[in-house]
Amino acid sequence: MSDTAPTRATRNTPDHRPLLTAPDLLSSLAPLLAEWVPRQRWFAGKGRLLTGFSLLSATELLPCTGDGTSPGLLQLLVRAQQSSPPSRTPAGGDRYQLLLGVHPAPPPQLAPAVIGRPGGGPLRGRVVYDALLDNRLCGLLLERLRIPGRLGALRFCREPDANIPSGLPARPIAVEQSNSSIVYGESFILKVFRRVEPGINPDLELPRALADAKCARVPAPAAWFESAVAEENGEATTLGVLQPFLPGSADGWQLALNALAVRADFTGSARALGHATAEVHTALAQTLPTTELRRPQLDLIAAQMIERLEATARAVPVLQPYRARLRTAFDALAAVGHDGRSWAAQRIHGDLHLGQTLRSADEGRWSLIDFEGEPARPLAERRKLQPAVRDVAAMLRSFDYAARSGPAGADPWALEWARRTRAAYCLGYAEAGGLDPRSAPELMRAYETDKAVYEVLYEARHRPDWLSVPMAAVRRLASGEPAVGVDGTGPP
Repeated sequence: MSDTAPTRATRNTPDHRPLLTAPDLLSSLAPLLAEWVPRQRWFAGKGRLLTGFSLLSATELLPCTGDGTSPGLLQLLVRAQQSSPPSRTPAGGDRYQLLLGVHPAPPPQLAPAVIGRPGGGPLRGRVVYDALLDNRLCGLLLERLRIPGRLGALRFCREPDANIPSGLPARPIAVEQSNSSIVYGESFILKVFRRVEPGINPDLELPRALADAKCARVPAPAAWFESAVAEENGEATTLGVLQPFLPGSADGWQLALNALAVRADFTGSARALGHATAEVHTALAQTLPTTELRRPQLDLIAAQMIERLEATARAVPVLQPYRARLRTAFDALAAVGHDGRSWAAQRIHGDLHLGQTLRSADEGRWSLIDFEGEPARPLAERRKLQPAVRDVAAMLRSFDYAARSGPAGADPWALEWARRTRAAYCLGYAEAGGLDPRSAPELMRAYETDKAVYEVLYEARHRPDWLSVPMAAVRRLASGEPAVGVDGTGPP
């Protein structure tokens, strides 16, 4: 479909009032959305009063007001209006993408997806539901991605060499948090972003850059859709990305837990994962801009880490006794900048852990996925140039998490498993050309400490039963012991 093709969003015939220009569309949906949206796992404003919505754009992908029995499909971008927004909330409130199915009488199997029945407006008398739980409407999204072009407020894009077959069966993935995903056959997976910000999402930007660099460690995007109107920064807002699905692959978190359950060695897998991580970092540095972090930048990074530490200690009193000793890691980072040292900074994964890795069943080859970064952080912050060591430190924390949350718990054998596995990962990373983590102990300790502080706050708020896991790391890091895995020891 070309950019000039007529669409449901713009058609205006004498016998049909345009649905998307009806002033009461959002007002009729708002009471239903106000009940449904806060219950969704991807809603970021929990704990604050939701006072309403403003409509940013709407696109009718399938007719929603016909008299037939076929479902309609409506895509909305709305801004949530909430009381007392935190400092990280964008001006005006968070933006959310909603994909709504519309049907006079949806089949019984869609009952869990139902949002409600508007009491007025252009959709009066019809049932509105979460379209991403409807296999038929998910299939329509794939068909739209197969045909580049503009539809209403949306633009659908496709890589020229991408082969996307028609009619692949759709299967929504039930377990999601910040986004929603749909698997098509055994070929593709579509990630639909729920909370969106203006600009290109790193989960599209970085895999495309890695594809240009011929890095095979990351599935290359085949298609995506975005807002058709560029924002102030000249970039459109990424709304969804279609990538190859890797059937038969197992995620690194489950593999690590399986190894712990049977007391199996994991150093070979960890070493290979270190290789994969270094290859991705090298490709990103070769393809995208890099910079040097010198004294002013290192001072700023250390100050931000100290600020997060102080805020977390106020929110989680159990951290208070370790606050002063943890701060020494951040002071040491600033001190090396004062001594004239510098470190390279580049684009990184930004939220690397075992759950963001996949190992193929046949070759045992590792891949890295989900380059969105930490969704709670602003998009501009996630796209900043940072030391690659930050990803390494995050992965070391993930190995520690696996050891302490697996069947063996705090068993001395599990703790030794973590030490050996962390060391093997660092060794593999250095062998593949990455910066040897042992050559940057101040940087490693600062980023691992910062990550542990983040984990303390997260667990205290969301999973208090897990708070002991990061607190064990806090005690180790506060004691001044060499960082496990970067103390010069490697796997036997």
